Amino acid sequence: MKDRKLAFIYTPEVERLSYPADCPFKTQRAGLTRQRLVSFGLLGSEQQAEVVPRQATLAELQQFHPARYLEELQRAAAGDLTIAGLHMGIGGPDTPVFKDLFEYGSWACGAALTAADWLLAGKADIAFNLLGGFHHAMAEKAAGFCYLNDVVLACMRLTAAGKRVACLDVDAHHGDGTQAAFYTCNEVLTISLHESGKTLFPWGGFENEIGEGPGLGYNANVSLPAGTYDGAFLLAFDRVAVPLLEAYNPDVIVVELGMDALSGDPLTHLCLTNNALMDALGRLLRLDKPLLIVGGGGYHVENTVRGWALAWRTCGGEDEHDFSAGMGGCMLASAEWVGGLRDRELAVTSEQRQTVEAELHATIATVANNVFPYHGLGILPASAGASAS
Repeated sequence: MKDRKLAFIYTPEVERLSYPADCPFKTQRAGLTRQRLVSFGLLGSEQQAEVVPRQATLAELQQFHPARYLEELQRAAAGDLTIAGLHMGIGGPDTPVFKDLFEYGSWACGAALTAADWLLAGKADIAFNLLGGFHHAMAEKAAGFCYLNDVVLACMRLTAAGKRVACLDVDAHHGDGTQAAFYTCNEVLTISLHESGKTLFPWGGFENEIGEGPGLGYNANVSLPAGTYDGAFLLAFDRVAVPLLEAYNPDVIVVELGMDALSGDPLTHLCLTNNALMDALGRLLRLDKPLLIVGGGGYHVENTVRGWALAWRTCGGEDEHDFSAGMGGCMLASAEWVGGLRDRELAVTSEQRQTVEAELHATIATVANNVFPYHGLGILPASAGASAS
């Protein structure tokens, strides 16, 4: 896909909307990414367009979320949290009640639908909805800062248009809401690489969760041990995600590109740099499929903004050398750069390598053995794969 047309779905309307000040989820990340792209001259051209979305309508939201759930969300946003709303997960520690919860969610969903429509119309090859990525929201339950599931709605819009869809999630948290939406059907292949549910919310997403009924074999989970580093992540990506995507051969790939897998994120325990995520993105680009990229997690704001800006630049085919580093960037003694986009490489201890590899090789083999046969792929031995360098 040469001369890719990129669409950045964004509206300044969302800048007045925010989660509570003490909530780790910061809605400002998408706007800050936009500012970074504008400063680099990477937004506003015909090939790198900025697209204004609209809010999702109630009818569109009801394609996944029941009307009574939407009513409870609106009621809570107006200050009236009911017992029914509490039973739907609203008002918990990770689902606070605030006046903007429904409006922001409907903008995020509308942006996802706008992104899908641009791909379907051939107006973009890759569309970014960094407002969204709310993969924990179930049809009738809020969780994990998520109230309305834009990822599911985008996948549904694409499948309704007759497209073969794969949903790849590399957020540090397992996308349980997205998994649940498609668990019993084969219209969407869901693949998630995430920190193990043994150590991180939502405490699931294990290798034996492979779908049910018609969906059997269309759900793949790779649980990453705490401490997973770049080489180990890419080993899992190459061993599981790439062959499944090649075998399934989707028309469109929806990608949850959460940045909470990066080292230094305050809520997670993985040790990736954005270089690993860009290498994974590069593998997706070589598949030459339209991509719909959604935001997701990322609770270190600056690391998240740099990662998303780097992803946009990578999709745009910019030179792999970090041109922004030449604008005065200097490396700190942490995982951050000032001025540049790429993270520095992080050292991996021998103990970390041994601990991660021992668990990861077994996980990869289990996923392959559970899922690959449904797609005409061979199984792998427990020791599959070279060392994760």
